[in-house]
Amino acid sequence: MIPTITAFERSPDRGKGQARDMRVRWALEEVGQPCNVRLVSFSEMKEPAHRALHPFGQIPTYQEGDLTLFESGAIVFHIAQRHGGLLPDDADARARAITWMFAALNTVEPPILERVAAMFLERDETWYEQRLPLVEKRIRDRVGQLSNRLGDADWLDGAFSAGDLVMVGVLRRLNGSGLLDPNLAAYVARGEARPAFKRAYDAQLAVFTAASTGG
Repeated sequence: MIPTITAFERSPDRGKGQARDMRVRWALEEVGQPCNVRLVSFSEMKEPAHRALHPFGQIPTYQEGDLTLFESGAIVFHIAQRHGGLLPDDADARARAITWMFAALNTVEPPILERVAAMFLERDETWYEQRLPLVEKRIRDRVGQLSNRLGDADWLDGAFSAGDLVMVGVLRRLNGSGLLDPNLAAYVARGEARPAFKRAYDAQLAVFTAASTGG
């Protein structure tokens, strides 16, 4: 059965592939699973029909037969469990890969999203200039710890896994920010160089391009 995912009709990232549907698209490409993509507008995301799929009125969602999922991490985990290629066969290595998925979403992403919120929602506040450096210091501390753990390895724990997919997806929000050291910048670039990433990126970019040109 071909699953259906939802994505922004007009992505606020202007086609940079930073919306969370990108992680799901990438995972599906990695395992060779085609999907249908249903585009939703911001107004449609708040309507009862979409909230029945995602109680918080966000994207992505994932529908496969009677199964409906929301939250990109949970969807990627489901894809990785259902198909080979994103989680190791060895039980201990599999558990470590899953741990890195949680680390990406629960430890690394929160301060990065705090910076995004500050830059887009709080810029006009009187305390913005004082707050932003504090947020960026927290990010530098966290990604510095991650870079030290990665060391000179290509991936976080042996071969590329769902842990790397989610982590690269999180770190991509810092592209161009100057907050990634050369080691992590190279790590992100390795993820972006994967053929499956490129296919997923091109697919989401085509949506933005079509929306921008009225196609």
